Amino acid sequence: MSTSQQTDPLIGRLVDGRYRVRARIARGGMATVYVATDLRLERRVALKVMHSHLSDDTVFQGRFIQEARAAARLADPHVVNVFDQGQDGEMAYLVMEYLPGITLRDLLREQRRLSIPQTITIMDAVLSGLAAAHRAGIVHRDVKPENVLLAEDGRIKIGDFGLARATSANTATGQMLLGTIAYLAPELVTRGTADARSDIYALGIMLYEMLVGEQPYKGEQPMQIAYQHATDSVPRPSAKNPGVPESLDELVMWATERDPEERPADARAMLDRLREVEKELGVFPHVVRAPAPGIVAVDDGIDSGEVTKVMPGTFTAPIVTEATDNATLLRRRARARTRRGWWLIVLVLVLTGAAGGTGWWFGSGPGSLVAVPDVSGMSLDEAAGVLAGASLVASPGEDNSREVPTGQTIRTDPAIGERVAKDSPVTVIVSLGPATHEIRTLSGVDITQATRLLGDAYITPSGDPVRYFEDAASGTVTRAMITPPGGGDAVDCTEGCSALEGATVAFEVSAGPVPDVSGRSLDSARTALSAVDLNATTTEEYDDDIASGRVIRIAPTSDGARLQPGQTVTLVVSKGPAPIKVPDVTGQTVAAAMDALRKAGFEPGTALPEIVWSIFTVSSTSPAAGTMQLPGTKITVRSTG
Repeated sequence: MSTSQQTDPLIGRLVDGRYRVRARIARGGMATVYVATDLRLERRVALKVMHSHLSDDTVFQGRFIQEARAAARLADPHVVNVFDQGQDGEMAYLVMEYLPGITLRDLLREQRRLSIPQTITIMDAVLSGLAAAHRAGIVHRDVKPENVLLAEDGRIKIGDFGLARATSANTATGQMLLGTIAYLAPELVTRGTADARSDIYALGIMLYEMLVGEQPYKGEQPMQIAYQHATDSVPRPSAKNPGVPESLDELVMWATERDPEERPADARAMLDRLREVEKELGVFPHVVRAPAPGIVAVDDGIDSGEVTKVMPGTFTAPIVTEATDNATLLRRRARARTRRGWWLIVLVLVLTGAAGGTGWWFGSGPGSLVAVPDVSGMSLDEAAGVLAGASLVASPGEDNSREVPTGQTIRTDPAIGERVAKDSPVTVIVSLGPATHEIRTLSGVDITQATRLLGDAYITPSGDPVRYFEDAASGTVTRAMITPPGGGDAVDCTEGCSALEGATVAFEVSAGPVPDVSGRSLDSARTALSAVDLNATTTEEYDDDIASGRVIRIAPTSDGARLQPGQTVTLVVSKGPAPIKVPDVTGQTVAAAMDALRKAGFEPGTALPEIVWSIFTVSSTSPAAGTMQLPGTKITVRSTG
């Protein structure tokens, strides 16, 4: 893969959720073409992507859309199929048929001059495809060898309708010189107008180039070539190549008449004449499969000087199976003249019938119908104006939409593209924005059920639920905050609320209660906390009720925050009762001393009988007064009489 391929950001990207870009094929002045895989239909396609610097240019966007619509209207084996057209963010794209092979321009570069069988084979196919376009009311406007594709499997197709216009759009435009100057009809140079006969002129130049190996007009400046188109007559190909038959000479001269009225009316008329030439010469189209694979070549319609690159491929010269001598040719030409006499009679009859049918067609037949125009994304007033321009009457309608902004058109009824009678009403369905749903109480609801319930209202979680230790059952919702679509202040929907489709919800969920570890051993407490994903540190304090080494409680967090799984808690472990000071009872009677020591929490004792405790006084205690001893310690009282 080349460096440019590696650095192309589109390689590997999934466009519009459907087309996986595989490799870049070509780059032109307007667009870049890639090989892509249609994941939905599992087929390879050619993806034509408009250059990003043109994405804001409505003129180029219009040409892009025009190409898709023009080609999509054609169903002919000699026209490159356009499957899809769309927008992914700011990127506009077309999806086309993928045709491995080369272009006619590549074949001309390789062979310079084509043989008569090759020329007839290619012209027959191109005229067939262009005849389908002209029959559909489409003028190609950019016929040239770069836009003729020669597939490796033998198919010949004409592509790139990026400059195409309806045949009725026969007015001057500032873009008329976008077509390659070498194939420009005289009327485009002098008046800026184009119709089907302008395509015929370009075909005549292309036919000349195939027979001779060069274009009829040359010049250092484009305007020099354009001037020759407007003022000179194209010479006979046989003047440069004596091997060109007279019938093909005449076909080139007929197609390149400076006066459009003198040319074939359209591609069908020229194709009919070519078919007569084929019979006269005994040369008929025959395509041979090319052995070497290639890649589709697509020209973007802009004469930018950039040449579409293709992988090497071969277009093999047609095989002609019938040999014809001069005597046979003379007999066939005589019969052809006789047939042309009959054709004149038939033509008069056809024209007479056509004149009568035209009134019916445009008065009450299919010609009186108009297609509902595309008004998607417009306001009601804008849509009404577009429909009025198409001789249709707008009727307002409303519907909710999560995708289309409020006030813009969602669709029409009848649908866009349907053909209806003029002055028919067309309902314009305008977006009311997302629909509103009443949400039931979510407190205590299992998180899976709550997510499904909100999903039914097209409300999606903004992230994973936050879990806190609560008294509620594990996995149940304790709080739900809903944010409107597009942003704004979140609304507490724990106890129910009204919410719009397209909103997001942030859940808080109970992790269950924190285990009660009071009175447990330290090891037992740690095990219980670890089971609910809590870590533990310890601190100690005295406790008169909890035995030493047992857990008194879990200390509260310093900031009062709620506990979450994964956090660390502090276990307060008992050191047993706190030591107390032995009171000084020296000089007191033994009876008073015994009472004071008992009240202090000690167990006093003495050798004196209790009958004399009120007579004797205390001289000392053991342990001594002022020392710290645990409650219940035995204190010996000594006395003097």
